[in-house]
Amino acid sequence: MDIKKRLQSLVKSKGSLPGGLEGHQDLTQLSLSDETAISKFKEHVAESHHDPRIDQENIDSIEENYFTFDSSFDPNAYELKHIKDGVTLSDIAARRDKLCKQLKSVSKRVSELILENHPAYATELKRVMELQQCLCTALTICTNSRLSLKHSQQEFTVASLRMLANHRKRQQLQGIMRSLKTIKTLQRTDVRLREMLQKEDYAGAIELCLECQKAASIFRHYTCISELNSKLQDTLESVEELLDTALLKSCNHFDLSHYTKVQLAYSLLGKTQTAMDQLHMHYASTIHNVAFTVVLGYVELCSGTGDSTFQKKQYAELCKDLENMHITHESFIPCFLGLCKALWGVLLNYHKTREWHASQEGSTPTSTSDDILDIASGEDFDRKYVAQKLEHGRGRLWQEIQLKIKTFLLAIDLSNFKFNEFTQVLNLVNRLVSIGEDFSGSKSELLQEAMHTQTQNYFHRYHSGCMEEVKMFLENEGWELCPVKPSFTILQLQEFSFMRNTGHSSGLTIRTKLFAGSDATLSSTSSASELCQSSNHFSRDVSPFDEQPDEEVQEDLFTTNGNEDSSDSDADIASELKADYIDEEVDSPSSRPKRKSMLREKSMDKDRRVNAPVLTNSSLTVLRQFGKYMKMMTLLEPIAFQVINSMSQLFDFYFYTVYKRFAVIKMGEDPTDAKSGISSKLQATLQRLNDDFQCNGTSGYQEFGGSGTAETLYNLSEKVVATESLVYLAKQFEFLEPYLEKAIPASKKAFLQQFYSQTIVTIPELRYPVYQAVTDKVLNQEHIVSLIGGVRWDIKDIMSQHNNYVDIILRELQQFAMRLAEIEYSVPVSAEVKAVLWQQCAKLASQTFVEGLSSVKKCSPEGRALMQLDFQQFLMKFERISGTRPAAAREYVETYIKAYYLPEDKLELWAKEHKEYTGKQIMMLVNCVPQLNRKGKQKIFSQLEEQDSSLIRNMSSSPLVHIQNFTKKHRRDNST
Repeated sequence: MDIKKRLQSLVKSKGSLPGGLEGHQDLTQLSLSDETAISKFKEHVAESHHDPRIDQENIDSIEENYFTFDSSFDPNAYELKHIKDGVTLSDIAARRDKLCKQLKSVSKRVSELILENHPAYATELKRVMELQQCLCTALTICTNSRLSLKHSQQEFTVASLRMLANHRKRQQLQGIMRSLKTIKTLQRTDVRLREMLQKEDYAGAIELCLECQKAASIFRHYTCISELNSKLQDTLESVEELLDTALLKSCNHFDLSHYTKVQLAYSLLGKTQTAMDQLHMHYASTIHNVAFTVVLGYVELCSGTGDSTFQKKQYAELCKDLENMHITHESFIPCFLGLCKALWGVLLNYHKTREWHASQEGSTPTSTSDDILDIASGEDFDRKYVAQKLEHGRGRLWQEIQLKIKTFLLAIDLSNFKFNEFTQVLNLVNRLVSIGEDFSGSKSELLQEAMHTQTQNYFHRYHSGCMEEVKMFLENEGWELCPVKPSFTILQLQEFSFMRNTGHSSGLTIRTKLFAGSDATLSSTSSASELCQSSNHFSRDVSPFDEQPDEEVQEDLFTTNGNEDSSDSDADIASELKADYIDEEVDSPSSRPKRKSMLREKSMDKDRRVNAPVLTNSSLTVLRQFGKYMKMMTLLEPIAFQVINSMSQLFDFYFYTVYKRFAVIKMGEDPTDAKSGISSKLQATLQRLNDDFQCNGTSGYQEFGGSGTAETLYNLSEKVVATESLVYLAKQFEFLEPYLEKAIPASKKAFLQQFYSQTIVTIPELRYPVYQAVTDKVLNQEHIVSLIGGVRWDIKDIMSQHNNYVDIILRELQQFAMRLAEIEYSVPVSAEVKAVLWQQCAKLASQTFVEGLSSVKKCSPEGRALMQLDFQQFLMKFERISGTRPAAAREYVETYIKAYYLPEDKLELWAKEHKEYTGKQIMMLVNCVPQLNRKGKQKIFSQLEEQDSSLIRNMSSSPLVHIQNFTKKHRRDNST
């Protein structure tokens, strides 16, 4: 270890290179002019030149560590580390020699490389020297230029720059002055904003506030401005709150200028869509508040206690409180009217809001600038959003109103209201539905449902009361004529006033917004003004609920005691004539002549009375009920079928009453029987009425006034009044058919058609069985038949003078005509009634003729000619008396007389075909025919016996016995 230390110190103290290379270490620093040094260096290299192979071996033997470029490598330390213990000095010297040889070989190689690259080095060094010379020249030029510039600066630039600096400083000071003024203005903005908000200049306030915020953002580096900026933000929020309050105000009262300011303010804030959302929320709350306030006022009024707990209740509970307080129509209808008015006001404000926005759609920018187009696209989007929101809001708004009205209507029982009061409620609901359809196109299903429920309950009770009222009138009916004017129509009745001024029935469509169907519109024949008025309730600010209902026009229906033309004023009409019925004195035989005399003096002209409608107190009552039913039906379509069915029940009841009291037919008669005089359709209708009303306990009617006397034609005036009033009712039903057709549901139209085809059309036929009770007693048939039978018909000469019985028949018919003319002074007898009466008289006379002629046992051809003479004489005089030509009666008698001349084969066929004659009449005719032998007569009798099972089976072979037995049976039938 000591030797190591000594070697280390030795190495450190050694400062020169081995091998005499010390003098050549600075060779690289030689200049190009030192040629001597270079030559010496070359000679030294040449002298020290050894074998190159040996040098290469020395270089190859160098350890790799000596080739590293690590600056931290220490060769001395490296060599010392490899000295092992026990090394000798000779080993160290050998190691040293080896390293020296390696160093010399390396030095030689380096020197050779330097010498090889020296020309290039010299060339490059020359270029560097030239570059150094150029740089020195440039430095001299720059120095001279700077000296010149410094001189110019001192002479010209400094003064100018000083002036520019002063100008810039002035501008900066002016900017600071403007900033100070702006700051001062911003500090005073709060006062100006309050003034603008008090004047409702919301847009100006927002513009000012936004400008202040913009300015504050510019001067935000000032401490005072940062505080002002937060204050402006608070002010802007308070402005938005005031805008929301102003928006709510427009829901209660729309003001054009006010709403324009509000919308402009929201537009400046960029919150147009938010404003529209808020507006619809305010409208929903306004509807609730308005409805609650109206009902609350009437609840507190009806309670009379001033209880504050009502204000804490919900709307539905308030409505129920009205029911619990037993509210009357005096409070209910005004409350409902006030509720409708208030809610209509909300709808009107919403409608005006929509109109305002619609008017803004036409204002679009025309510039093509990109910025303007971007703004325009944003405004278009907002406009479309607002339009869509307003469109959808109509339905939601109307739905809210329907819920409020429905809750109010269903909370109260309306079944005890009077008819006029209930129809007033229906009219109000009808107006609401009409408004709803104009407002949102809605069919108002909720209102329909509510009123359908209430109307069902009300109409069920009302119809029962009407039936009882009509029954009472009919039970006490005196069947006296109700003296109305000839110009009377049902539209003159107050109950039909809603149908006036509607034109012809074919052009009328029942106007009702409560119809569920889509065809609840005015017909094309309605006037344009009516259509416009009914289809737009928002064209003016006047509420449709402020319009007063039509005043009740005094009915001018009845005639006065004097001439109708003398005075038509209500003062000349007795007050009792304006009632639903007229309480006249019961007609008595003692007062009849006096009454007839008064009627002759004070009644209208006979012709004019004939044209006057035939009405009774009961039929007038039924007509009034028809008007009420029609009005209710037009106001609420869902119960149309129930109303029409009830109207048919009222008519059927009147029909049934007249039939039971005055008709002479009995149920079960053969309709084809000549005596019945009615069709099978009428027979079926009467059977249906009999079954229906017997099930309802309405039966047992007795003929009015007994059988009467011949002077009164067996109460013909009462029968005419009863029957013709029924016919008049049927005509009014026909008049109402177009209205009923449009109101009744399509699924129920078969009922209406069946009612008209099986009931209404058969009404005129009822005249025959009713008037038959009179005409059957016009002739003394038994006496006339005996007179005809007492005439000798087996004469040999043709007679030129008719028999006396013809004059007797004509005399009785003349007497009937005189009595009929006398009755016409008190009761109008129309031409149709006269035609029926005379037709039945002719029928009765023809039957009397045939019955009398069938009692003849012997007859000659000359006798048959006399029969024709008598009948022709009767027809000629009958036509003069009645003014009619009884074709059926003529054919009936002449056919019977002419059958006498038929041959045997044709007579047999004639007896088979002519079933209008009785078996006895045909037998007597056959028995008198001279051209038939006994066998032929027996053949016809057998044929008749087969046709009529009621003939006596056990007959003798003699034709006379046949006739006698058949005659006995016929007399028994007549007596029965």
